[in-house]
Amino acid sequence: MPSPSLPSRVRLVDVGPRDGLQNEKGVVPTEVKVALIEALADAGVTAIEATSFVSPKWVPQMADAADVMQRVRRRQGVRYSALVPNMKGFEGALAAKVDEVVVFGAASEAFSQKNINCSIVESIERFASVARAARDAGMKVRGAISCCLGCPYQGEVKPGAVGYVAKLMHGIGVQHVGVADTIGVGTPGATKRALEAALAVYPLDEVSGHFHDTYGMALANVYASLELGVATFDASVAGLGGCPYAKGATGNVATEDVVYLLHGLGIETGVDLAKLRAAGRTISAFLGRPTGSRVAKALDAKVAP
Repeated sequence: MPSPSLPSRVRLVDVGPRDGLQNEKGVVPTEVKVALIEALADAGVTAIEATSFVSPKWVPQMADAADVMQRVRRRQGVRYSALVPNMKGFEGALAAKVDEVVVFGAASEAFSQKNINCSIVESIERFASVARAARDAGMKVRGAISCCLGCPYQGEVKPGAVGYVAKLMHGIGVQHVGVADTIGVGTPGATKRALEAALAVYPLDEVSGHFHDTYGMALANVYASLELGVATFDASVAGLGGCPYAKGATGNVATEDVVYLLHGLGIETGVDLAKLRAAGRTISAFLGRPTGSRVAKALDAKVAP
């Protein structure tokens, strides 16, 4: 049994198919993406960030978003989400019958200006029509706040900035907010302070953590989040993904590693670790590199000839 102070069950959102694959230089075929999504659902993952409805000019890897969603065999009880940057993207997500749309903002003014050429306020205002249309269509709206624990341009990001963006998102009708350590510099104490800022705006069930493992702190930050009662986390199978803004970034925390931690704490996830490892092994083999999951590497080594 888990400690009385920790959640008894955690919901994992696997972002590998979208956040993990979007920066791959080589084209990942639609059938490979579909197979990955279906393998994750088969492993018991109940929330999958499947794709992104963005301009193929800016993110060529996601040009097949509609095809991916059309070809995936939907599993009952699984929420399939997609990132959308504007109303055109939302219309694509709506036509594809996505369950949840994801909008984004940054806790760093410098990051917002350098990456999308507008202020934090302007960036959130752009999503107001998307959030309204999604809610009207019965779709959940999840918000991601990047650079909550550090920025490649301005450095330190204070908790107040996280709370500020959370309030802006809440104001346009975003129903859930994710606190993201985009460049993986966070430590447990800073993680708790950032989450507490979001929790001052959103209820506990509607706040999640998203941690990159650049400095090896992702699992420690997951545990710090658990101590606050946070019970939803983004993770990426095989540690897929990375951050182009942080040199040496090792990508998202691996879903396999988070599952191993949670199961070791007696926390239920509903995820079959063996099937999850198999999904990670398959996509890593396609990409031509080892898995980024330390747990998968260790367990695979035990059964190697």
